[in-house]
Amino acid sequence: MANSVFIIEKIKGIKDGKQFDVVLFGAVISLTAMGFYILYSVSHTLNTSSQPSFGADSVRAQLIYILVGIVWSLVLSSIDYRYFRIPGYVAYIGTFVLLILVMFMGYGDTDWGSRRWLTLPIIGNFQPAELAKIAFVIVNSSFFERIKTNSAVRMDYIKMISYTALPIFLIWLQGDTGTSVVFFFIFFVMAFICGIKYRFIFAGLATAIAALPVLWIYVLRPYQKMRILTFLNPELDRQGRGWQVIRSKIAIGAGQLYGRNAGSSTASLFSQVPERDTDFIFSVVGEKLGFVGCALFILLVVFLLLRCVYISSKSRDYYGSFMVIGLTAMMAFHFIENIGMSIGLAPVTGIPLPFVSRGGTAMFTNFTALGIILSVSMMREKTHYRENQSNRIINPAIFDE
Repeated sequence: MANSVFIIEKIKGIKDGKQFDVVLFGAVISLTAMGFYILYSVSHTLNTSSQPSFGADSVRAQLIYILVGIVWSLVLSSIDYRYFRIPGYVAYIGTFVLLILVMFMGYGDTDWGSRRWLTLPIIGNFQPAELAKIAFVIVNSSFFERIKTNSAVRMDYIKMISYTALPIFLIWLQGDTGTSVVFFFIFFVMAFICGIKYRFIFAGLATAIAALPVLWIYVLRPYQKMRILTFLNPELDRQGRGWQVIRSKIAIGAGQLYGRNAGSSTASLFSQVPERDTDFIFSVVGEKLGFVGCALFILLVVFLLLRCVYISSKSRDYYGSFMVIGLTAMMAFHFIENIGMSIGLAPVTGIPLPFVSRGGTAMFTNFTALGIILSVSMMREKTHYRENQSNRIINPAIFDE
């Protein structure tokens, strides 16, 4: 009973003068509710050996994941985010060990060339790379804070590069290129906000472009090359890797303006889309809700991300700002990549749609990110902001030479 009262006080913002971010929390709950409705629709689609569906048990399991995630995010929001530093390092070491275990004990979809999942007693099946993103952001936030406040030494830069490269390398070895790119994107956004100069950005882009032939010949695996080729032209493998994108676009187009509520499961075009409950769930959004529904969905996503950016700009210190901006970058990449690949504007990867796709690990990770962001937001109204520093981490000065 006491715990319930404590959570209610947090939500009402009447404890210790802190203000619970009802706006952000409400946006996430709205998005999650929409996602659960979509998953419920998918559970009633045609179930065949080639296009398997999932039943009531999976729907109930997803609901449990959501409820546990909500409670967990509220618990995290009640903790001062400055206490996450040491647990962040512990989590980093733990996920690093788990990523190594995946190399020897993990499993995945051999058709797609990846090995991502691990099965442990009590916990069951989960994807360590998802949890590693949170630890990655927390650890790097400490380094970027030191750099921003001019207190970093040479060893801090070496450690930051090492802590960044290790998980990316291990995840790439697992064949999970999409998640590796997520880590790169998070680090790039955090570095850009920290104040990276344009000349370094242009130098990095030039180096990446120059390395493309080497990557194509010596680094990329055959299935990764095929993903890129089918992204450029899905007709190259219409019955194979191009099938998902083709069927996804057909399903989204069938929704037309206001969506299509099929009278029977066999009439649902999204039932013919592989991975329609995870990677390609946006195809269901398109057919069920139509153009108007998709537009509202995307507007809700944009609002959520902009709210997170606002919270980052109002954080009481740089550590909180970098944590929020890193977690926002993580979610932003997931949204952009998942929606992009569903409509043929991005290569196909195993990137789930945050708060929508089925999966316990991803749902737990996203609500963990939400809890941390809410914790930073709870502290933002305190009187003493960054001493001798600007209150805005995102300001024109980052572009100065």
